[in-house]
Amino acid sequence: MSTQPAASPGSPEALTLTPVHPLFGARATGIDLRKPLGPGEKSQVKAAMDRYAVVVFPGQLMSDEEHAAFAEQFGTIEDTPTLVDQARRRLSNMRINDISNLGPDGKIWAPDDRRRMYNLGNLLWHSDSSFKPTPAYWSMLQAKTIPPHGGETEYVDTRVAWDHLPDALKAQARDLVALHSLIFSRAQLGFDAFSPEEIERCTPVRQRLVRLHPESGRLALYLSAHIGEIEGWPRPEAMALIRELTEFATQRQFVYQHRWSVGDLVIWDNRCTMHRGRRYDDKAYPRDMRRVTLADVAPTLEQPV
Repeated sequence: MSTQPAASPGSPEALTLTPVHPLFGARATGIDLRKPLGPGEKSQVKAAMDRYAVVVFPGQLMSDEEHAAFAEQFGTIEDTPTLVDQARRRLSNMRINDISNLGPDGKIWAPDDRRRMYNLGNLLWHSDSSFKPTPAYWSMLQAKTIPPHGGETEYVDTRVAWDHLPDALKAQARDLVALHSLIFSRAQLGFDAFSPEEIERCTPVRQRLVRLHPESGRLALYLSAHIGEIEGWPRPEAMALIRELTEFATQRQFVYQHRWSVGDLVIWDNRCTMHRGRRYDDKAYPRDMRRVTLADVAPTLEQPV
């Protein structure tokens, strides 16, 4: 695969991009994300994201504060309260999502810990925060500690899926509205241990099934394990279609699997991607991953198609 600079060779901070998959995704070097970016550097990162949808920045050993400061240069950080067992939150910085198997004491969760059961939902293909009225824009996940085997993250670009989708399915999906909730995704794994307060916070929200990615001008399927209904459809028929579309979008040739190294920061555009974590021995090895998520500009039904 070719390597290409995203700025002129004479630029002191030129971003160099190397594709990691034939259809989307790139590895980016040449910029230290721990420092405030200049206008040209921000433009390079934005252009790389708009084109590739998933961009890997290796060797970015950022503190939580540096991680959040970098993210704020590109948008508004989502509120990130933990849904399950918020009182036992490990990280003090509320702008950081704790994507780990560790408690506040730094120890690995017990096999039957409620938080572990809930977090197994990350193994399903999903888009971050699709269950919020205004869903996510970019997610930025950094590896602090990784297990010796497993724990990869897989990605698909749903613009690619749309481009390859048969015309009959495009016509069927084009104007549909789906309902998203954390209750729906966890139910797929048999997790139903929600408190009444948590259930109230998980009221389903309406999202377009097909979205316009405005920067590239391409359409994308907006799929997620959080989908549990299609507006106006019987639920079994709706879920059969969602399963068909998800299986199409996640064909092996469409998937990029990222094998983590400590210090990797991976950014993905939730408007046109799905991702999932892969299994590892989470009862034996710690995996400390931290994510900052930016909010999109508006609910999907308020955005043009």
